[in-house]
Formats: sequence, C-alpha cells, structure tokens
Amino acid sequence: METNPQKNRTGLNRLWHALGYSLSGLRAAWDEKAFRQEALTSIVLLPLAFWFGQSWVETALLVGTVILVMVVELLNTGIESAIDRIGPEWHELAKRAKDMGSAAVLLSVLLCIGVWTAALFPRLMP
Repeated sequence: METNPQKNRTGLNRLWHALGYSLSGLRAAWDEKAFRQEALTSIVLLPLAFWFGQSWVETALLVGTVILVMVVELLNTGIESAIDRIGPEWHELAKRAKDMGSAAVLLSVLLCIGVWTAALFPRLMP
C-alpha cells in the first residue's frame, strides 16, 4: 500500500496541495443537489447578511450560520460517500450514520433559520 504523497509535503508546498484538494472537494460537492441548492441560496443570503447586519456580531452570526449549513452538508456528503464506498447492501449502522448526518444538516438549517428570523423579525414587523 502506497503512502499518500501529501503526508511527505511540508510548508507552503503542503498548503498549496491542500488548497487543490479542498477545491476538488468543492467541485465534487457541486454534483450534489443539496449542496448546489445551499450554495445558490448562500449567493443571495451572504450579501444580505452584510446589508441587514447592524453590528459586526450580527453580521458574523448571519454569515456564520449560512456557511455552517454548507460545512455540515459537506461533512454529510463525505459520510454518505464513505458509507457507499463500503458497499451497496443495506446495513443498520450505515443507515444510522447517514440518518445522523442528515439530522446534523437539519439542525444547522434550523439554526440558520432561527438566527435569520431573530435578526430580521424586529426590522420587518413594525
């Protein structure tokens, strides 16, 4: 079994290659419908966060929750891919892992909706 060449890299060379792997991961995530929907939603929400945010803390919370949803979706997709790599047959532990990843996405979306609602409600309701 060969060693991952990334393990032998150091310094800026390691960072440069790590950036390439990260961009490759984002390109792969784009093939996932859920990630595409969240990314397209973030194109709208991120600029709005800077417009609606009345302080740097509020802006950071609005931006942070949107990005958190995307991060959790990436992790969920990674879990699903690893489970699918193991095999296509049904297994209770595989189902459990996938369900927990999905639940993590749901909780991050609910958090995002809650923060946005709390920030916008006072401004939109006279």
